[in-house]
Amino acid sequence: MRLSTFFYSIRQGFKNISRNKMFSLASIATMAALIFLFGLLYAIVANFNHVVKSAEEGVAITVFFNDDVEETQIVSIRNDIEKRDEVLETKYVSPDEAWENFQQEYFGDNKELAEGFKDDNPLAKSANLEVYLKDVEGQDALVAYCENIPEVRKVRKSDVVAKTLSSFNKLLWYGSLGVIIILLGVSIFLISSTVTVGVNVRSEEIAIMKYIGAKDGFVRLPFVIEGILIGLIGAVIPLVLFYFIYNKAVAYVMEKFSLVTKLFDFLPVTEVYRVLLPVGLLLGVGIGFIGSFVTIRKHLRA
Repeated sequence: MRLSTFFYSIRQGFKNISRNKMFSLASIATMAALIFLFGLLYAIVANFNHVVKSAEEGVAITVFFNDDVEETQIVSIRNDIEKRDEVLETKYVSPDEAWENFQQEYFGDNKELAEGFKDDNPLAKSANLEVYLKDVEGQDALVAYCENIPEVRKVRKSDVVAKTLSSFNKLLWYGSLGVIIILLGVSIFLISSTVTVGVNVRSEEIAIMKYIGAKDGFVRLPFVIEGILIGLIGAVIPLVLFYFIYNKAVAYVMEKFSLVTKLFDFLPVTEVYRVLLPVGLLLGVGIGFIGSFVTIRKHLRA
C-alpha cells in the first residue's frame, strides 16, 4: 500500500465520522460507557483480588510432628517443604513458643494461673511448622504431601476459609465477565450500524470505484479506519476521566471511612493502569476494527 493511499483512507475515515455525526457520537458514547464500566469493574475486581490475595497469604496449614522427632529432622523437613511451589513461607514454632502463645491467648494478664507449669511445659511435644500458602488452590496438594511424610503426626488445614476465598474470587470474575460480554455485543452492534449508514450514503460512489477497478482493500480501508477511530476516541475519553475519578474516589473513601482503610488496602492508580490502559485501548481499537471490518466485508460481498 502506498503512503498516499493510507493518508487518503485516514482522511476519508474522519469524513465518514463527520458525515454520520449522530451515529458516530452514539457509537463513541457507547464505547466510552463500555470502557468506563470495564475500568470500574476491573478496578473493583483488582482491589478485591488484592484483598483476597492478602487473605490467602494469611492462610496456613499447621504440621505437627511425632513425639520422637528431633529438631534437626524438623529443619530438614522444613527445607524440603519450602522448595514446593505452593509455599510462600514457613514458621517453626518450638514447644516453648507454643506454650508462651498458649498462655497469652488463654491466660492473658493472669500469668499466675500458669505458675503450676513453671518447670513442666505441658506442650513439650507440640513442636509444629506453620506453612503459609501462595494460593489457597494449592492447599490440598500441599496437605497430601505433608501427610505422607513419616515424621508428621497430623496436618491441620483451613478448608472453609480456602473454599470461601476461592469461590468468592471466581464469582467476582464470572460476574464481571458476563457484564463485559453484553456491553461488547452492544458496542459492536452500534459501530456496525454506524459503518452501515456510511456505506449506504456512499453506495453509488463505492459502486463506481468498484466499476473502474478499485480493489476491495482500497474501498474497505476508510471504513475500517472509521471504526478504529471511533473505538480509539471512545476508549481514550473514559480512560482519562477514570484516572482522575479513581484517585479522588480513593482519597474520599480514605478520608470519610477510616475503618474501611484499616481493613481494605487500595491499589495505587499506577498499579491499576498498568493493565487497564493497554487493555482498554486495545479493547476500543479491537471492537472498532471488528465491527467495521465485518460490516464492510458483508456489503462488498453483497
